[in-house]
Amino acid sequence: MTMPSEPEAAEEYPEAGGGPGPTRRRHQVLTLALVAAAVWAIDLKSKMLAVEHLEWRPPERILDGLVYLQLVRNPGAAFGLATGMTWLLTLIAVGVVVAIVRVAERLRSRGWAVALGLVLGGALGNLTDRVFRYPGIFRGWVVDMISVFAPDGRVWPVFNAADSAICTGGVLLVLLALLGIELDGSRTRKRKSSE
Repeated sequence: MTMPSEPEAAEEYPEAGGGPGPTRRRHQVLTLALVAAAVWAIDLKSKMLAVEHLEWRPPERILDGLVYLQLVRNPGAAFGLATGMTWLLTLIAVGVVVAIVRVAERLRSRGWAVALGLVLGGALGNLTDRVFRYPGIFRGWVVDMISVFAPDGRVWPVFNAADSAICTGGVLLVLLALLGIELDGSRTRKRKSSE
């Protein structure tokens, strides 16, 4: 009985010491998809509840004034920027979704899978508003409902679950990059030290 060479063993049995195999990629793509789907679902449900329970009502104070719930329809980007460029924001969101889907084929890192899943789910959440909400397709206003420290976004702009996921995913991506962790799970510093 002949033993497979080291590269063959690494590909067939990822745990044998080579690079991650197709099974690990499938696991990380599944992780990305599940995180994105969960964020998207939470965002959609929270927006439906906000429209149903907060429209035409004064801000609702919770957590002893730390958070206020109120319905705000945002025609622009985060922090009220680019309010007259809703169509451009829609194109950017579509670009983000396409880029993440294309990168997924190289994905081997669980950290990257979670981070990209958060960004993808958030982008899909806000893109859904841009496509389906008033005033029309690709010009829809995003539903925001969380204001911290004061009502009406006086201290911090009003945001939603999708915005939170995008920011959290972005911070995680920066952290992974600073730690030298690549999409494929390898570490940049180890690679440089071995050259």
